[in-house]
Amino acid sequence: MIDRATVERIKEAANIVDVVSEFVTLRKSGANYKGLCPFHNEKTPSFYVSPARGTCHCFGCGKGGSPITFIMEHEQMTYPEALRWLANKYHIEIHERELTNQEREEQSQRESMFIVNEWAASYFEDLLHHPADGNDIGMQYFRSRGFRDDIILKFRLGYDLPNRLVLAPTALQKGYKEEFLVKTGICYKNEHGELIDRYAGRVTFPWIGVNGKVVGFTARVLDSRTKGVNQKYVNSPDSDLFHKDHELYGIYQAKKAIAREDRVYMVEGQADVIALHQCGIENVVANSGTALSLHQIHMLHRFSSNITLIYDGDAAGIHAALRGTDMLLSEGMNLNVLLLPGGQDPDEFARSHTAADFRQYIDEHQVDFIQFKTNLMLKNERDPKKRAEAINSIVQSISVVPNQILRDTYIHDCAQRIGLNESTLINQMNNFIRGRKTGSTAPQQDGVPVGPQPQPAAAPTAMDSTTPMQQASKVEMMLAQLVIRHGERVIMNDVEDEEGNHYSLTVAQYIYYNLAADNLSLHNDLFNKILHEACEHSTEPGFKAEPYFINHEDINMSKLATDMSMDRYHLSQRKADGPNNEEAQLQAERNQTESLRNQTIHLLLDFRMDYVEAQLKEIQDKMRTVANDMEQLKALMEQFRDMQMLRNQLARQLGSNIVV
Repeated sequence: MIDRATVERIKEAANIVDVVSEFVTLRKSGANYKGLCPFHNEKTPSFYVSPARGTCHCFGCGKGGSPITFIMEHEQMTYPEALRWLANKYHIEIHERELTNQEREEQSQRESMFIVNEWAASYFEDLLHHPADGNDIGMQYFRSRGFRDDIILKFRLGYDLPNRLVLAPTALQKGYKEEFLVKTGICYKNEHGELIDRYAGRVTFPWIGVNGKVVGFTARVLDSRTKGVNQKYVNSPDSDLFHKDHELYGIYQAKKAIAREDRVYMVEGQADVIALHQCGIENVVANSGTALSLHQIHMLHRFSSNITLIYDGDAAGIHAALRGTDMLLSEGMNLNVLLLPGGQDPDEFARSHTAADFRQYIDEHQVDFIQFKTNLMLKNERDPKKRAEAINSIVQSISVVPNQILRDTYIHDCAQRIGLNESTLINQMNNFIRGRKTGSTAPQQDGVPVGPQPQPAAAPTAMDSTTPMQQASKVEMMLAQLVIRHGERVIMNDVEDEEGNHYSLTVAQYIYYNLAADNLSLHNDLFNKILHEACEHSTEPGFKAEPYFINHEDINMSKLATDMSMDRYHLSQRKADGPNNEEAQLQAERNQTESLRNQTIHLLLDFRMDYVEAQLKEIQDKMRTVANDMEQLKALMEQFRDMQMLRNQLARQLGSNIVV
């Protein structure tokens, strides 16, 4: 691991104008620089670079950040990779932190496994391209699938000889250890202790991780051998490097195109990915026939929030299109579905269409997932019980969407589409949401003609197709911005606790302790993390919240801090006029501190008011659902009255009048 001192040297050396200029032509614009955004197509420059802040920001698409986050975004690198890129640019020697013996051993094991996987991938490639068997058998199979030579090289496709006892001696002779041949799953031991080649007689598809390293393999028997063969495909077993539900086939080859297009196409198999690349569509990955996992969704979310599932239009394709979709929705992904005509899979369709034709077909036929599910489950369905079960399933999917405005839009459209009262659907949706919050099991669909049972819904997260600032309330946005820009500023002096101790409070500490006193927290997870970190660090000597978060290793924090430091989101901050002397400066600082304190107190009252208003609405919803239960209704009315009194008290503090 890169040690902290080296990280700080890299941050100090990295000049934002210098770094961005390697990829964008900049011209001076006042105190800043501007140019055409490298993250989206534009004709008028909206990408600004601020040398004073050390940040860049696009007012068109919102992307930007510090030099580190810019490299992470533009080059699709991880945080450590971006640090190494900058260290190389500025000729900074990387000093690694001293690892513990256990860490050193684990790192050594993983590196050894990567080295063995890389050797195996090269070995299979070499067999495919050179020996007679590879050209005559393996290459012939790929030719029959219509794969071009450049695509075969791009995906590092290979071939393994039929003799199961050849690979292991070859590897051992070259110095690779038996231990890692087994740990990677390339070989296994039979009952006689012999090392057996797992992929013998098959063509090979390496799985290449986001970082460009080979993590595992899929091997396929040739068409002439598929009859009577139990395992058409063999995958690397689970290991320290490879977990199939953590990986996406083609992600390394697709990541830049996904970020550039701001959309990913999801298909089922490796051949589908390769065929679409050959067709000219590169922002495509495969989940290889399994339901998507959170690991895979989070990986995709690094590059885009927009996903289109592409499957053939038969029953199996429809089943695949429904699998794991609630999890995608709950993670804030904008989900579309495309079913191909005539039972064709993406491989077949891509081979008979140009990229332009394929893209046109996608644009004309892809459907929003909720609309797709509604059409699918309710089309020609007359049985009342099955119809009710289908509607339940649709509303459950809507309930996991984290963006409230999008949820409400879906419910409104769904009510019109199926001819039900909107309030009925809202009540059912709220039941699903409350059920997840309390841990109760949401109703499951039963007897739906197609598709699996709904996946367990994940709790809504801060990640969404909108930015955190668009998703959170205005008050939360302003509190988070206050912490980012002024978190270290002391606004309360000589505060005395119950034990008579005296201390000062910074902006971050005051907000944190004030909310904690009533067991409250910000609703947005990212804002909460920022508040906690600012509170922890705000008393450290030299701590400044804004540069700390702008240069944060968490790219989401860095993006948010950069965005909130831009002038269009700035909080009012007046400088005192008057003579430039010490007394005037002290008075200006006192005025600024008082203004900051008043602003913090007022925002916290606003936050509580929003919370109470939400509680009142929730109690009203509950009262409607228990209208016939007088005992519950009475208890809810008492809660409602107490909340009204609290709301009126807050209103008086805020200087407002509320008529009950």
